Amino acid sequence: MKQDTVGRWKSELLAASRPEKIAVLSSFFKTGKGQYGEGDVFVGITVPDNRRISEKYHTASLSEITEMLTSTEHEFRLAALLAMVKKYTKARTEAEQAEIVKLYLANTRHINNWDLVDLSAPRIMGHYRLHHPQWQGLDKLSHSADLWERRIAIVSTQTLIRAYDFTLTKLFATRFLPHPEDLIHKATGWMLREMGKRDERELLRFLDTYAPQMPRTALRYAIERLSPQVRRHYMTLPRST
Repeated sequence: MKQDTVGRWKSELLAASRPEKIAVLSSFFKTGKGQYGEGDVFVGITVPDNRRISEKYHTASLSEITEMLTSTEHEFRLAALLAMVKKYTKARTEAEQAEIVKLYLANTRHINNWDLVDLSAPRIMGHYRLHHPQWQGLDKLSHSADLWERRIAIVSTQTLIRAYDFTLTKLFATRFLPHPEDLIHKATGWMLREMGKRDERELLRFLDTYAPQMPRTALRYAIERLSPQVRRHYMTLPRST
């Protein structure tokens, strides 16, 4: 029966695929040799089409979702995550939510591109941390050697930011100051910018302390919504090492 559900799900997705998009998606998500998405396989399904199809499968069992999540095809893995988000949102008990979080953590090696992280982590991992403040899962991920686990950690804090809880965002942003990866710089700057939308004074206090040490990409993302004069101030501060 498991194969029937998964097979039907994949068939629906493939029916919505657009082969002309494969080359564009493969280039956009950097699947070339030595790039962060090296070897990933695309079949040409847009996110709106994927969401329309996959959210209907939120009633699939966790084992069926796992089968999708371990697929070679990028869009099938995204489909699994979109269904997981819906399943998490619909969960009636904390125990059901905890099982989904457990599944997510057990499969981070398959959540291995920025869209997979960004479309799922805040609504599952971030929500869980918001309602379980003692849970250390995000902090553990922030110390990981894996790029995508670190991105999960910082991007998940978007949910906390929306609840005016900036503690982990600032902690991870500080922790990632020496990080070498541009994708972490972008995610960190993005979350700092989101923090600034809620409380600009918090962002300015962070920048007053850390702007000279911040990677330029992270700094540019963080100050994007500030006035031209303020942006100029932070961009022209002497750099510290």
